[in-house]
Formats: sequence, C-alpha cells, structure tokens
Amino acid sequence: MATEASIKHVTVVGTGVIGNGWITRFLANGCRVTASDLDPEAENRTREAVKRAWPKMEEMGLAEGASQDNLFFEPDMQTALAEADFVQENVPEREELKRSVIADIDKYTPKEAVIASSTSGILPSTLQADCQHHPERVMVAHPFNPVYLMPLVELVGGNKTEESYIEKARHFYDNLQMKPLVVRHEIEGHIADRLMEAVWRESLHIVNDGVATTEEVDASVIYGPGLRWALMGPFMTLHMGGGKQGMRHLLKQFGPALKLPWTKLEAPELTDELADKVITGCETQTGDEEMEKLEERRDQFLIELQQLLDKYWPGANLEGRL
Repeated sequence: MATEASIKHVTVVGTGVIGNGWITRFLANGCRVTASDLDPEAENRTREAVKRAWPKMEEMGLAEGASQDNLFFEPDMQTALAEADFVQENVPEREELKRSVIADIDKYTPKEAVIASSTSGILPSTLQADCQHHPERVMVAHPFNPVYLMPLVELVGGNKTEESYIEKARHFYDNLQMKPLVVRHEIEGHIADRLMEAVWRESLHIVNDGVATTEEVDASVIYGPGLRWALMGPFMTLHMGGGKQGMRHLLKQFGPALKLPWTKLEAPELTDELADKVITGCETQTGDEEMEKLEERRDQFLIELQQLLDKYWPGANLEGRL
C-alpha cells in the first residue's frame, strides 16, 4: 500500500471518533500525520485510539514505512497546516463552526493542498462560502465509522470546487485502500446517509407503534436484507428477485404496489416515551458488554466480511465505474 507521491503530509483538524479513525488509516498507509485539536486531552485519546486499532491495521496489511511514530500533535492550527499536502477536517457538525474553521484552513494551508471535510450533511458550497483564498480545493469527503476499516468515502464538490481537486482526492483515497464514490450533485446527507436515514426513520415508526422492539428490528435486518445488501445493494437485490428477466419483470409485477403506503415518509416525533423505548432497547441488547468488546467484535467482522466481498463480488470495486 502506498499513497499518492505528491501527498506525504496530512493534517487532521479535529480528533474525535472520526478524526482518530482517519489518523489511524493515514498512518497505516505510510503518511506523516499532524493532528490539531485544542482539547488538552486530545493527544492522549488519539494515541490510545490508534494503539487500540493498530492490530487490525496490521491484519489488513501495513504500507511500507507505516508507523505510529509518524503522528505529531500541534494545538496551533496555523502551525499544523503550514506543510500540509492534504487536510481532513472533522470538527463538530455545526455549520457556523465548520465554515469558520474551513475558512481558516484555506487561509493557512499551501494552495495546492486539498481541503476535505468529513461532514455527514452540510453542503460543500456552504462550507466553502467564506473561503477567501482557494475555495476551489474545498470539498466533502464523508467516511463511515470505523473509518480505519470502512472503505466507502463520498466525495462531493461544491459550486466552486474544481474537478482537478476532486480527482486528486479520489486518487489519494483510492491509494488508502478505500472506495471513493464521487457524488454527481451535492445534496443534503449525500447518498449513503440518506439511505440509512430512511431505514432509521421506519425503524423508529415500528418501535414507536409497538410492532417490534429494537432487538427485533435489528434481527430483521441482520438475518434478512442486511445479508444480501452486503453483497449487492438494493437495486441488484431486487433485480435478482425478478427471476430471469430481472428488474424488468419485478417492476411489471410489483410496480403498481409501489403506490401503496409502504413508508411513513416522515419521522415520528421523538417523544420522551419513544426515546426511552429506543434507549432501553439498545441497552438491553448490549447487556453488560463493554463498548470496547463490541467494537473489537465489529472490527473483526468487518475485516472478514470485506475479504468475502472481494472474493465473491468483484463488481464492488468502484474504480473505473464512476
């Protein structure tokens, strides 16, 4: 594994769960990483997070020169950005904060460096609106947790973003063993989060209406569509459900039923009663298991699942298709 030759030094601004996931992935792929966070406890938390995830990165395969020793902390963001080839921003999801931080990043970062935000919902045109220097290199690069293992990253340009920077970012993430998906048009929530929100919305309705518990809803996904979605996604799943004629037959036979109220469309009101049902249900599911134990099991599952995906579905490789 190796990163793009022109990108050697990555600066990560904001070191929460997502930021630390990025740092782990960058280090494992041979990058030199400077992290910047004003929290005095941030460095200890980050180094512990990287140390905890490192065995999984070793199992996935480390790049030549990959080392936890390539991580440096610099609380002063201007200093941290001075030599950056690539910037990954991960501050909290508050629009005013992100706009301000990205404007400062644009001010202090070398002009050829890509500025990528991990935002899950804010539009890139909004993020780059206050940039006075080079807004053309600002974009969204939205990952999924745990970032050090999940391959998908959604790349979204704003109305000032130049295609050359999108391509530079796409090539960089591809060399991080990721699956960069270039989103054709900016849209709230991008692609994957919008799909997940649809399932989450219906899940809340089902729990709120007393149809099923949180555990039963999870089981319906795990042992039903979730198994197929891991391999094919919703369109190919239904295409195969149409027999030899695929989607052509399926839409002809079931298309009229799509007019039925299969979905509530709007999320239910998050009342105290509904919140209690969801919280109690999730805590009952986890029992006495510590979150670290659950994370360990999840990570090992994701490693083995990706190995299966590579074996049985070469079409999952997005390179050259998008």
